[in-house]
Amino acid sequence: MARRRRPGFSASEKAEIWRGWKSGKTLRAIGRALDRRSSHVRVLVAASGGIVPAARSRSARVLSGAEREEISRGIAAGDSMRTIAAALGRSPSTVSQEVARHGGRAAYRADAADAAAWVSARRPKLCRLATHRPLQRIVVKKLRLEWSPEQISGWLKQEYPDDLDMQVSHETIYRSLFIQARGVLKKELLEYLRTKRGIRRSRHATRRKQSRGQIVGAISISERPAEVEDRAIPGHWEGDLIVGSNQSYIATLVERQSRFVMLVKLEDKSSPTVVKALVKQVRQLPKELRKSLTWDRGLEMALHKDFSVATDVDVYFCDPRSPWQRGSNENTNRLLRQYLPKQSDLSEHSQADLNKIALRLNQRPRKTLEFRCPADKLDEVVASTG
Repeated sequence: MARRRRPGFSASEKAEIWRGWKSGKTLRAIGRALDRRSSHVRVLVAASGGIVPAARSRSARVLSGAEREEISRGIAAGDSMRTIAAALGRSPSTVSQEVARHGGRAAYRADAADAAAWVSARRPKLCRLATHRPLQRIVVKKLRLEWSPEQISGWLKQEYPDDLDMQVSHETIYRSLFIQARGVLKKELLEYLRTKRGIRRSRHATRRKQSRGQIVGAISISERPAEVEDRAIPGHWEGDLIVGSNQSYIATLVERQSRFVMLVKLEDKSSPTVVKALVKQVRQLPKELRKSLTWDRGLEMALHKDFSVATDVDVYFCDPRSPWQRGSNENTNRLLRQYLPKQSDLSEHSQADLNKIALRLNQRPRKTLEFRCPADKLDEVVASTG
């Protein structure tokens, strides 16, 4: 077996690593393609927090390599600083400072001076959060409330529409969190992000899919009324189970129009248990919010007819291996993992605990709602239909 090379990547290898990372490849797959250790690839990726570094370019205001060559030739010919500057169309002070900075007339070398200047130019540019303390304090406060950077950015635009100094892009917040060299936001704040990871992953990173069983008498999503699809009328829900360790489960229900979420504690995932718990929860809703429920092909809803009889809510089932057909629910389940991490024991949470988590999520602004909160949106649609 060929010996693996030491860390250190050429420009072409770095470009290949970032192409793979952006496309969603794993560190192991990227390393295998380059015959490098995945740990070496991780060092490179982690250095910028998983964010592709911006391509470097020279400013037109600084001396170029060719100009430094002309300075070197002028010095060799015995020309004065003023003569060299005139030939370059530069200020005499610019040429004089350049020569003094890199060894003086006796030691000046164009290649060494150009390389040193390129290195010294790697000064990190201060971002808005580094120079605007009031804005930084607000961002930190919202992060501690588990708001996402995108939610914070959208909320700031709504809260300070005429004050650009109090606005910041979600990308700037992410960069301040993941690229620790900026020193703007403390590393501990990463714990408040939903994923809690220290490296930003590509949105193209693959997710595993599960195959589900057959439901007797299931009504296909293709038969669902058009009013459900276009979210024009409230009262249509999407549902699913999230799974924890020790065979623990929680049911999630998301109202399609408002994205309002309800969480239901379960003792197990048997159909009688799930249906009984869902019936109890749904019956608490006003009648105008009880129209339909879209579920996946999980056997926990095998008794869907009993659920419909008890609640007067029609149940529709997604096509196999088609989670995007319950997009609102899938997205909400990912948000909930911030509070209910994978591999954690969900049975430790009481229904009161779950209600608090749901309230927290329902009071967070959502981009799809133009940064309004699901709770406010649901109140609004109920009032308009009442």
